[in-house]
Amino acid sequence: MNAVSSEKKPLIVLTGPTAVGKTQLSLSLAEAVRGSVISCDSIQVYKGLDIGSDKLPESERRGIPHYLIDVLEPEEDFNVWRFQQMAKEAMAHIWSEGRIPILVGGTGFYIQAVLRDIDFTEEDGRSGIREQLEKLGQTDPKALYRKLQETDPASAEAIHPNNIRRIIRALEFHERTGQLISGHNEEQKAKSSPYDFRYFVLDDDRSILYDRINRRVSRMFERGLEDEVRGLAARGLTEHSPSMKALGYREMFPYLEGRCTLEEAAEQIRTDTRHFAKRQLTWFRREKDVIWIEKGDFDRDDGRILDFMLKEISRPDDGKSGR
Repeated sequence: MNAVSSEKKPLIVLTGPTAVGKTQLSLSLAEAVRGSVISCDSIQVYKGLDIGSDKLPESERRGIPHYLIDVLEPEEDFNVWRFQQMAKEAMAHIWSEGRIPILVGGTGFYIQAVLRDIDFTEEDGRSGIREQLEKLGQTDPKALYRKLQETDPASAEAIHPNNIRRIIRALEFHERTGQLISGHNEEQKAKSSPYDFRYFVLDDDRSILYDRINRRVSRMFERGLEDEVRGLAARGLTEHSPSMKALGYREMFPYLEGRCTLEEAAEQIRTDTRHFAKRQLTWFRREKDVIWIEKGDFDRDDGRILDFMLKEISRPDDGKSGR
């Protein structure tokens, strides 16, 4: 990678499905390259959402600077446009200190937004169109998704029916511009990155990954997930609050309302998390200039994986990164 003072600033991405083991590896990577971590996670950005997001305590961050963790109140809204702005500010600060920013997390759309510097001008501000769509999403989310299927089939195929925020954005974009957001996104994805980057995707065998997911969910309950969600509900948050739509939180509200047992809620979290991991991998397989790391090829030895990553980072630019 180029030096910090070069024309294209350096940027490292470390991603992969949930529970694959990104966090500990990111700390070793940051120590090795004098990097700072930018959390690419839509939930860790919130204060008080610690257990359900598997947030790394500050005491365990080895003195590595971390950004976009514990910066918003759980009542605040957060979206890809806001993430992009906050991440770019963090990157500028990291470069000014002579360090390398490392995007770490599993939210592929957020990574793409930064890596390709996607234009999200339509995200800024509210509109009457959006308010109408939000009302429909609250009263009849299935009708909202059918509207997207009729308007933009390609987007409907790429967006999960439960992802109301992205459905609304796609429909609002069409209403405002007369264009399909699927076509707009393809144009944006083809943009040349302004950064000299290395984009690592960590993966593992499905059976091992799913076992890690199951064990993580069990630890969440042992650490007090139920009390965490009860405390958030007590301050007025509901299953309709943006922060409470996240994995590990939305599944708890039926239990709090007496509509299911605690074990049923836990099993729903496990199931939803496994499905989420599948969608993450589908997303990353569509991305270009990705360096895949199959943990089994390295005997799941983080030291060997780190050595491989450092070699990839130090190699001369082959024309792919920053393309």
